[in-house]
Amino acid sequence: MTKVIAFDIYGTLIDTHGVVTRLKEYIGNEAQTFSNKWRDKQLEYSFRRGLMRSYQHFGICTSQALDYTNQLLQTNLSDEQKASLLAEYRILPAFDDVIESLTALKTAGHKMYGFSNGTADAVEGLLSNAGIRDLFDGVVSVDPMQTFKPNPDVYTHMVKTGGASVKDTWLVSSNPFDVIGAATVGMQTVWVQRSKSVVFDPWGVEPTTIVKSLIELPDELQNLGNSL
Repeated sequence: MTKVIAFDIYGTLIDTHGVVTRLKEYIGNEAQTFSNKWRDKQLEYSFRRGLMRSYQHFGICTSQALDYTNQLLQTNLSDEQKASLLAEYRILPAFDDVIESLTALKTAGHKMYGFSNGTADAVEGLLSNAGIRDLFDGVVSVDPMQTFKPNPDVYTHMVKTGGASVKDTWLVSSNPFDVIGAATVGMQTVWVQRSKSVVFDPWGVEPTTIVKSLIELPDELQNLGNSL
């Protein structure tokens, strides 16, 4: 059965820790710690801005989170180094399992969208740089809604854009908050649990299914299509 599939971008298709190599050049062994804290703060800032109704686009959250992490860890990055890291963030790599999985899903006839807290321009750039833009029917950003995931309005916006019913629209994400947000409005959901150490939030809201890698996704969706 053909589905509308919305793929989260940052952390699901695109590796946000692709900046670690550049960070190692600047701060050495603290690079992974810095990257983890930067990502956590980036998401926290988006959540806070959504709740406060004080929207600034995701690039601002990313830049301010970088400044915060630099101060917190006292890494003394220069303005030029921070600019370089932000430029790197616009060309982050895709995970190794992305091209094979998306190609198989496209061949199967599914309608696919990139769905992100990032602006449309930023997401278009990431997908093009990764060589996967032509596998998508479109890009859906939260930017026109002036808020962020997991606000239910952005998932409703995604459903309307895809043109299918909410029950026939799937979210694929490695971010538990994103999966819970989509499930709450009635979407089907796939949680990509690439690491056993990542824990799903115990909110009593479960994903429709879980995969360890996107390579499993085409077969999993086919099997679920026969049972749902």
